[in-house]
Amino acid sequence: MQTSKNTILITGGATGIGFGLAEQFLKMDNTVIICSRRETRLKEAQQKLPGLNIRVCDVTRIADRMSLVNWITEAFPNLNILINNAGIQKNFDLTGLIDIAAVEEECDTNFIAPVHLTNLLTGHLRNQPQSAIVNITSGLAFTPLAFMPVYCATKAALHSFSLSLRHQLSGTSVKVFEIAPPIVDTELDGGARDERGQRDRGISPEEFATLAIAALKENVYEAAIGFAANLRLKREAMFGQLNPEHRGS
Repeated sequence: MQTSKNTILITGGATGIGFGLAEQFLKMDNTVIICSRRETRLKEAQQKLPGLNIRVCDVTRIADRMSLVNWITEAFPNLNILINNAGIQKNFDLTGLIDIAAVEEECDTNFIAPVHLTNLLTGHLRNQPQSAIVNITSGLAFTPLAFMPVYCATKAALHSFSLSLRHQLSGTSVKVFEIAPPIVDTELDGGARDERGQRDRGISPEEFATLAIAALKENVYEAAIGFAANLRLKREAMFGQLNPEHRGS
């Protein structure tokens, strides 16, 4: 994939992985647009990176997604890369009653929104000489952490969707990539790592962005970064390591 002279939309781009990607892509002479539901975070990101273009959008809302697409295709007609990055992560104990509204929010953010935005923008992207859709999944798409079952399931679903999308768009100008991060030191888990006493904070968003963009440049269509490669290739063995309390039947 060409990694310069692009016009790129990154969902959830104000913090974490999305911001790391935005920063790297700006340095590589790209036009970068980020969206987030939090205007304050968008403005903070723009202050750090004045070249950023920002747009408030709650990707869980259908109307917001459609408004984003209408705006961006008019304001940035050369848009040729969509990076579906926005995500949330929650813990659920499936042995008791769970908050179904919270489950719906996680599914809408992590899976429904990427599917809808991809569908809304595919026609536009197909008209570009070179274009790409990049879905940010997770190593946990392949080997789940049992205490965050919905998050892992949504990332597994996005992995499967990426395979089908790549097949359907073969022969077009649109390349479909999947990037599966390992643990990255972001606020994604909302402080749950601290509550668990988890010492491994993972790699930095900057390091992840560097490795991810290198994979894109080499046209690695399914790139598992760092430890995520083990989660992808050694699923059964890694499940036992990630979930030591698990006992097989």
